[in-house]
This record gives sequence, C-alpha cells and structure tokens, in this order.
Amino acid sequence: MRVIMAPNSIEDAQNIIFLAGSIEQGTAEPWQKRVVAAVEGKDVTILNPRRDDWDSSWIQDISNPQFRQQVEWELDALDRADLIIMYFDPNTKSPISLLELGLHARSGRLVVCCPQGFWRKGNADIVCEKYNVLQVETLDILLEKLKTLVL
Repeated sequence: MRVIMAPNSIEDAQNIIFLAGSIEQGTAEPWQKRVVAAVEGKDVTILNPRRDDWDSSWIQDISNPQFRQQVEWELDALDRADLIIMYFDPNTKSPISLLELGLHARSGRLVVCCPQGFWRKGNADIVCEKYNVLQVETLDILLEKLKTLVL
C-alpha cells in the first residue's frame, strides 16, 4: 500500500482509491486514517487530499497558487481514481464533498457513507439512489465494505 498526500505527484499511481469527503479544516474526524488502516498490506494507492501543511489563511480564490494547486490536485486525483470513497461527517457541512458527489455520481466508482445527522443527507440519499451509487450508513460499514472491494 502507498499513500500519497496532496499536493504530491500522482503520475505513477496505480490501483487508486481517492478519499473524498469531510475535512472542513479539521472539523471532521480524521476518518482517512481509519481507511488507510483498513487496507493496510493491499496493493493500492491511497490519494488523500488532507494536508498537514494546509493554511486556513490562504485565500480561496483562483488567483491564489496554493489554493489552485490543491483544487487541481483533487480534481485530477478524482478523475484518476479507480474507486472513490466518500464520507460525510455529520459534524460538517462539506460543500465541496457535495459538489464532488454531483460530479462523480454517474461514474460507477463511488461508495458513499452519509450517516444520520448529516445536514443534507436527504440530498445525498436521492442522488445515490438515482445514479445507483453504493451507499452505506456508517463509517464502520464503509470500512468493512472497502475490505471486500479491495482484494
């Protein structure tokens, strides 16, 4: 297993799992660590957009090179992924994750976990149902499902 954090190069990545979902500048639990532990020893590359060096003072504008680099890395990583794991933490709003759900709902590469309590669970549920996206109720179930999807 290999883990590539944003904004490092993903050029030679194979068997890619992208970790989409709640971060919200640290408000969300660090669920990505649990995913990495669940696939330890498997022949996969995890692309993790969570950055240890993220600076919340960066202006989120197209003209900001650090912000632009992050967004472009995430878009490229999503496009390259063989599997997209998406978790909506109920303690967050996660507007970018909702955007990514819309962008990739038809891809056939999504597994979504949107627990009770997420503020837009109804929207996520309807999108997943309409586009036949595999959806689970809890992070624990998501981790178990992931183990069956990654051989």
